[in-house]
Amino acid sequence: MNKLLLSLSALLVASVTAFSAHAEEVKGDVKAGQKKNAMCIGCHGIVGYQASFPEIHKVPKISGQGAAYIASALNAYKKGERKHPTMRGVAESLTDQDIADLSAFYAASGVVEGTAPLAKAPEGSAKAMELITKGACVSCHGDSFSKPLDPTYPKIAGQHSDYLFVALKAYKVENNPQVGRGNAIMGGVAKQFSNTELKIMANYLGGLPTELKVVPENRFR
Repeated sequence: MNKLLLSLSALLVASVTAFSAHAEEVKGDVKAGQKKNAMCIGCHGIVGYQASFPEIHKVPKISGQGAAYIASALNAYKKGERKHPTMRGVAESLTDQDIADLSAFYAASGVVEGTAPLAKAPEGSAKAMELITKGACVSCHGDSFSKPLDPTYPKIAGQHSDYLFVALKAYKVENNPQVGRGNAIMGGVAKQFSNTELKIMANYLGGLPTELKVVPENRFR
């Protein structure tokens, strides 16, 4: 499995390099992104907001997430690599400049100057740590799970556990037009585990110290 992960990592790094080169051509503007987030705030700007598809779960915290990851995710929805009808509809309406601006805005949203993630995440239960080690999660997401190896990978520490669980399961789904995520590395990782094991991992990661937040718009405070 480790050889497979290394091979897949090499392929992903190559594709990430190509994406990063394209991303450098489009610079995001924080203030412009704030003016374009009307389609985002109805879900991501309400504390505790829950989605019902493909099952009930909290929508992810995206304030404080890495800009390159947000852009990568939106482009994956736009291309259909991530299958979610609502998010694809939103992403398809966005230009490359819109995506860059929104990504810049949410990366800066709620960030407190001078704060930094822990160098290493605290350990969880023996079972959780066994599964996290088996999945080699640190190799991409960092020792704190908030300092990913590549900026197009997400910060996952402190993300909503129920969202992480749904996302991890989505990497196992195949041949479903409505649900699933087409990422070779994450597909290989997630398919090693039962759903029960994925929930243990999600619960551990969701309980970690985090930079991620839900920052309500004034109208939702």
